[in-house]
Amino acid sequence: MMDPFDFSTGTTNPDTFPVEEFAQAAAVAIRSHGVELNTYPGKLGHPGLRELMAKRELDREGVYIDPERIMLTNGSMQAVTLVGEAFCTGTDKVVVMEEHCYAGTITAYEALGIEMVGVPVDGQGMRTDILANTLEELERRNREVGFIYALPTYQNPTGAVMPESRRRELIRLSQQFSCVLVEDNCYGDVHYESTPKPPALYALDDGPNQVYIGSLSKIFAPGVRLGYITASSQALFEQITARRHDAGPNTMAAAITWEYLKSNLWAHCEQANQGLKQKRDAMLEALEQGLGNTCSWSQPAGGMFIWVQLPDGVDPLELQAMAAQQDVSFALGSDFHIRRENVSFIRLAFGFATLPDISEGIRRLSNCIRELASR
Repeated sequence: MMDPFDFSTGTTNPDTFPVEEFAQAAAVAIRSHGVELNTYPGKLGHPGLRELMAKRELDREGVYIDPERIMLTNGSMQAVTLVGEAFCTGTDKVVVMEEHCYAGTITAYEALGIEMVGVPVDGQGMRTDILANTLEELERRNREVGFIYALPTYQNPTGAVMPESRRRELIRLSQQFSCVLVEDNCYGDVHYESTPKPPALYALDDGPNQVYIGSLSKIFAPGVRLGYITASSQALFEQITARRHDAGPNTMAAAITWEYLKSNLWAHCEQANQGLKQKRDAMLEALEQGLGNTCSWSQPAGGMFIWVQLPDGVDPLELQAMAAQQDVSFALGSDFHIRRENVSFIRLAFGFATLPDISEGIRRLSNCIRELASR
């Protein structure tokens, strides 16, 4: 059961979910996909949705991806896991990734027994200067890198956007050390400002070692469990698809989602982003009112999270317990640290909560933080 003031989970905005339109799309899709629903979908999945995702990437990045080199997955987390299995499981290879990273990725790689090597993140994403030193040290120790994993755009949890110059340096380093570079771009279309985003990594590099992960969970709905993965070479792509053993993605979910989005993908994104922007702004305003002289936090141009640095002396675990008594929940910074260190950060998600709940919940959370800081 969710807390009344739940800022812990990165779910989308139910206020802008197109219930009636989706129901109409379901009726059409079910009637027209009777044969497909009685067969296994194969490893790649619904061809129409794969073509739409190829168009999505072409529209945004200006790079054509062959739909036959796109595999639909059960959410982007399946793609993240398949990459780990393809390039690291059962070996002594390591994954180099942001020191603060998506908690689901950390948990998946822990479960697979993969050693993670962290690179610090600042306001512009992964520190490529430290990445260079890290790769040199691993090479000196004869440790093989399975791949580099990064979220360059609206990084989770920090919200950082890596500028193009740093992206090019990241690509250069991956080439210098012959590393597969895995880009997780699940938040790429969740943006609130008019400033153009830098190109995706794969749009800046035509080399053979790029892997790209996308998602529909953030622009549409996580419950449909649809993501996708592609790779810049057929050999790399086949290495990933070879790890798939579930008979393919959900045909019904893909068919209905395709039926709804095929004629209004970008209109849907714009509407959804407008609603999320209202909630982001409301949370930023509430934080300023409650903690303007106490804490610092990110000002995300996209994504669904605000990364809050707590004052010295405020223990996140103590804050979590106190906030829970006020029916407020959030994600601990330690959840996003690859070594689970008790860092002095918390992550606040604003997508699901209502505007009144954001105002009241942040007021309660602010009172808790100020009380602990005063001690």
